[in-house]
Amino acid sequence: MCARAPEGPHVHTRLSALALAAAGALALAGCSGAADPGEEPAPSLNVVATTTQLVDFAGEVGGDDIELTGLLAPGGSAHHFDPSPADLLALGEADVLIVNGAGLETFVDDAVESSGFDGLVIDASDGVDLDEAREITLEGEDEDHDHEDHAEDEDHAEGEDHDHADEDHAEEADEHAEDEHDHDHGDLNPHLWSSPRLAQGMVGEIARGLSEAEPDRASDFAQRAEEYQAKLGLLDEWAAAQFERVPEADRVLVSGHDSMRYFLHDYDIEFAGSILPSFEDNAEPSAAEIDELVHEIEEHGVKAIFVESSISPKLAETVAKEAGVRVVDAETLFVDSLGAEGSGAETYIAATVHNTRVILEAWGVTPDPVPAELESV
Repeated sequence: MCARAPEGPHVHTRLSALALAAAGALALAGCSGAADPGEEPAPSLNVVATTTQLVDFAGEVGGDDIELTGLLAPGGSAHHFDPSPADLLALGEADVLIVNGAGLETFVDDAVESSGFDGLVIDASDGVDLDEAREITLEGEDEDHDHEDHAEDEDHAEGEDHDHADEDHAEEADEHAEDEHDHDHGDLNPHLWSSPRLAQGMVGEIARGLSEAEPDRASDFAQRAEEYQAKLGLLDEWAAAQFERVPEADRVLVSGHDSMRYFLHDYDIEFAGSILPSFEDNAEPSAAEIDELVHEIEEHGVKAIFVESSISPKLAETVAKEAGVRVVDAETLFVDSLGAEGSGAETYIAATVHNTRVILEAWGVTPDPVPAELESV
């Protein structure tokens, strides 16, 4: 609260005119709002980011130059997020909105319209070669189709007297599922951040967008982005070196849903399938899909099923019991979201290190210590 200069007849008579003048000057200076010459200027850019990973990236790039708000809480998933009134209020007051893009945040358009947001939108996926990402997605889908064809051949060999009405119903269900899949994401897996290499491009795009919104601080944004990208490069090198120690035949993974496509591609890990046959983390597998996954687990000698933090492990436990493997749930993977405070996965780098360690240890490999530069990130 600003002090007021002494005034009126109640002022002590021994207070000199000089003291009065000095007190008045101090009061005016205190209420003027003038900044201390050595004080850092207050952040002038109000930024909202959708996912926990983007909040972390934006914080690394923006530093103290931005006021940052995240829409999704740790443990949340963008696949079925519904913004609260508080989220819409924060968005309406923001200068910048950072989104993952690539079809992930289906709620964004409605949220922008409802909140009245009229600032700059930074699409982090613009920093990624989406044609290459699409090829990686399609490579994985081709493998999935090969597995499905194998299952169909086995069914055909068991007998050809199928109920055609049931076949027609199954085809309609498959077409409906494909239509929903196309509507949500098209032919691109949106989990771009799962690859530290792609994350570097996303960070660069965030720096470019923040510089557009606040040109006076562009050099600071660029410097922080370069420093963080260098750390992501170290993270990538460390993870690659760890997975190279695992025999190729043992580098096979089953996850809760198809969330790690780019991570697996980077480190030559075969994706044998997921409990939920979708990019989404709330899809429903059919009995035939579960049977096929059990077959793949047995055929590839998969040692464990890994469940993401956004997914219930119950169905995975059922599949694991049938396939005779274990579910890695106590040390869950942080993919759709970073971890809550105290989880050891509160940042992108910490979560990626955690995920790498959990996978390796389930495969019987003790990972090397991470580089010192990444220990506190």
